[in-house]
Amino acid sequence: MRVLILVENLPVPFDRRVWQEACALRDAGHEVTVICPQMRGYTQAEEVLEGIQIYRHWISGEAGSITGFISEYASALWGEFCCALKAWRRTGFDVIHLCNPPDLLFLVALPFRLFAGVKVVFDVHDLWPEMFEAKFGQRGLMYWAVRTAERCTLALADVVIATNQSVLRAVKQRGKLAEDRAFVVRTAPNRMQTSGEPDPALREGKKHLVGYIGVMGNADGVDYLVRAAGHIVQTRNRKDVHFLLMGSGPEHAELLALRDRLGLQDHVSMPGRVSDEFLCRALRSIDLGVACDPINAYNDHCTMNKVLEYMAFAKPIVMFGTVEGRFSAGEGAVYVMENSAEKLGDAILDLLDDPARRDQLGTTGHIRLTQELNWERSVEQLLAAHATAASSP
Repeated sequence: MRVLILVENLPVPFDRRVWQEACALRDAGHEVTVICPQMRGYTQAEEVLEGIQIYRHWISGEAGSITGFISEYASALWGEFCCALKAWRRTGFDVIHLCNPPDLLFLVALPFRLFAGVKVVFDVHDLWPEMFEAKFGQRGLMYWAVRTAERCTLALADVVIATNQSVLRAVKQRGKLAEDRAFVVRTAPNRMQTSGEPDPALREGKKHLVGYIGVMGNADGVDYLVRAAGHIVQTRNRKDVHFLLMGSGPEHAELLALRDRLGLQDHVSMPGRVSDEFLCRALRSIDLGVACDPINAYNDHCTMNKVLEYMAFAKPIVMFGTVEGRFSAGEGAVYVMENSAEKLGDAILDLLDDPARRDQLGTTGHIRLTQELNWERSVEQLLAAHATAASSP
């Protein structure tokens, strides 16, 4: 079977979930092509990587406003459609696998579905209407346009897969999906290099090291963590803690400015996007990881990659108590049930000062990830979803 995967918000192989899906389909004997944006250092227009054909297109930039939102998705849709035509002329494809956000990718798939009978798999990474509301804080005309796009994509899809049960419940209800057309393919680390020695230099001379890995956007709550660091250093007068915040995104510059305004330059490092080697070394070195995505209707449905990566390295976690966050981490985390920087900071300090509990939480989380949430179980569901799509009338 020939599979074309479309992803708009991250390039491959940087997008770990999409790359793992592509590799799993390849390993099952399928011919896989991926279309993604040119960004985050991946700017080569075409390449074959590990047997997977990749086409990358230009994109205007990550949306930080309604105007930017329109510009980003208009440029992405045009680039994706041009790349899809190129893939069709060169090799063709039997299934087109749409990874949201956005839910506009059905516009690329529609002509191939109507005129060539190509099957459609809708891979729901995020509930886009909730994501839009969390990002822009309003329910105007654009919000309802987003809801319409979600309905159109669900109507076009032969099969829908979701990252977790709560996302699946929402899309099943909205799309009125039959049970045999809906699958859960959970995100889980697959081939991360978790061995190696910690790097004491990352502590910057401090006793404790707190880590964060992830996107730095206005929906990700990193400002809570920066302010929690200020609470720890200045209000709680703890000078023995260093924070390593890894990742890039549209709010990175603003977060750097916030750090500097709070006078935390000696206590908070923000290197931006880091290499896999640096990331693994850092995750080996931290005493605990933080997931500061605030509790809201969007984040309650999200499985956060950072949480699973902390668990892969057997690191304890402090996080806001989102619904899916609590399901993912289970007994491997401390939960703060209010969106409060001060309470987040207090929970971080309490756990730093209790090494026995840190060890217990880290071990528990690692066992949960490897035994209950492992990627091999998700691969079975992924292959079943594609087989169902291929055989659908």
